[in-house]
Amino acid sequence: MSNLAKAGTFTFGSRTVNRLGYGAMQLAGKGVFGPPKDRAEAVAVLREAVESGVNHIDTSDFYGPHVTNQIIKEALHPYRDDLVIVTKIGARRGPDASWNPAFSKEELTQAVHDNLRNLGLDAIEVVNLRAMFDVHGPAEGSLEEPLTVLADLQRQGLIKHIGLSNVTAKQVADGRKITEIVCVQNQYNLAHRGDDTLVDALAAAGTAYVPFFPLGGFSPLQSTTLSDVAARLGATPLQVALAWLLQRAPNILLIPGTSSRAHLRENLAVADIALPPEALTALEAI
Repeated sequence: MSNLAKAGTFTFGSRTVNRLGYGAMQLAGKGVFGPPKDRAEAVAVLREAVESGVNHIDTSDFYGPHVTNQIIKEALHPYRDDLVIVTKIGARRGPDASWNPAFSKEELTQAVHDNLRNLGLDAIEVVNLRAMFDVHGPAEGSLEEPLTVLADLQRQGLIKHIGLSNVTAKQVADGRKITEIVCVQNQYNLAHRGDDTLVDALAAAGTAYVPFFPLGGFSPLQSTTLSDVAARLGATPLQVALAWLLQRAPNILLIPGTSSRAHLRENLAVADIALPPEALTALEAI
């Protein structure tokens, strides 16, 4: 029996998943571009994650590009019935590894078909539309046209559910007028708290919130307070940062990524960490 159930479960779309999942971004090469340094280890990480109870994997065909999805297929296909794979579209990689908008009907449709092919699926459980008005963070702009394209692909049976990524609260509200939004994926962690109000609003609506860069991203979270709390609990600072997110709101689903089995085990051990009130108070002050 997996201990991940201790971290709780959440239902988004038509599927219930353990709140502690796995993000596949780090399975690609440096800068999320090109092949991994150790493909065999990448395959082993995925297999161990699923064997340990992970049933929610976040990916995108623009990781690599194509690399992470092909590794997921190699490692896990045919997929377990309880495994939910969520992908993202709306961007493409340039030959210089740049991140570029890919919002046209043709680009979005091609992206869905690329994900289906590389993952070996007939339909994708959840497709997140990543807004690219500003590559570094949410920025206002209309998502009506791309969301209308996704809703049409959903009617065709290629997509089961639709989510949003890198978006503002207004874009979430506007998106809901076009189609059901089952999850929002934005940058959020102990030190990056701009979405506090949105997290609470989505929790009240029963909508999943999936923080990317839950450990700070390319510059891992560092804080004396975080380190002190971790030392008292006999945990690592990054484990405490993940545990804080799990206790922050019941609709938060975690997708920490790693290309190492040892680090994967550290991340999944967070299911056993319960932060006492005094630790939460100290961490909130960060």
